[in-house]
Amino acid sequence: MATSASTETTTETTIDPEQLKRSWLRPHTFLSGLLSGLTWLIALLACVPLFSLLYMLVVKGGSRLSPAVFTELPPAAFEAGGGFGNAIVGTGVMVGIAALLSVPIGILIAVYLSEFGKQTRIARVARFCIKTLTGMPSILAGVFAYAAVVLLTGGYSAPAGGIALSLLMLPTVVLTAEEALRMVPNAMREAAYGMGCTPTQVVLRVVLPTATAGTLTGVMLAVARASGETAPLLFTALFSDYWITQQGGFALMEPTASLAVLIYNYSGMPFDNQVELAWAASLVLVILVMIANAAGRLLSLRQVGMQR
Repeated sequence: MATSASTETTTETTIDPEQLKRSWLRPHTFLSGLLSGLTWLIALLACVPLFSLLYMLVVKGGSRLSPAVFTELPPAAFEAGGGFGNAIVGTGVMVGIAALLSVPIGILIAVYLSEFGKQTRIARVARFCIKTLTGMPSILAGVFAYAAVVLLTGGYSAPAGGIALSLLMLPTVVLTAEEALRMVPNAMREAAYGMGCTPTQVVLRVVLPTATAGTLTGVMLAVARASGETAPLLFTALFSDYWITQQGGFALMEPTASLAVLIYNYSGMPFDNQVELAWAASLVLVILVMIANAAGRLLSLRQVGMQR
């Protein structure tokens, strides 16, 4: 009896090749497979420019990477060697200034939009302005910072560059933070209110800690975008062949070097040494941006895992 039962089970689970072949010939199944194949093909084709660019950067820029390029100053026209250590420091300083300006303001705006003024007229106007800033050309941020900071202070500086970059970071921070705050379950808010917490306490002790991973995701994505911007810095920070630290202090109100502007300047020079440095700086900048994007992605996955 047991042998007969097992034989019947095996017979029932056996897949008929002819039946499987006929199922693929059905219009819906064939169309689904065709579209899936086209999707994979388009995805692979879209990856070709990315991987070809990475290959070119590794081949042309990787050969020039050495400890010296991270510690030395840019070389003169006919000088050999050199590096772009001051550009790495300048990029970090300006992105840091932009983050100090955009992150607190962006989180406060997101808290108001998601917790206190969800459907108010001010909230609708604010969302429209934020989405408009998302599509704003980066050069316009540089023009604004030039008129608002450079002309008033009388010179190019790192704070002017940081303000221009903060305008580009703000929309990403606000939109991602608002979405992260909205994904916090309402049951957590209701439980906090039931325990006698005020709205401010609910936001500070329940909502914001729960949405930390999603908020940091937006911050990392905004940092990745700001790190590679060139046009705003041409109007605000310009460039410098020297360290931002002069005579033991920070020369914040002086022209400041950045990786993006160094690449822009050196890529068109007729000197092989400068062109090689531009390739090496491009590789370093891409690595920094990829690290920021990967960190944002990991934080996003962590947020999803916490919600599950």
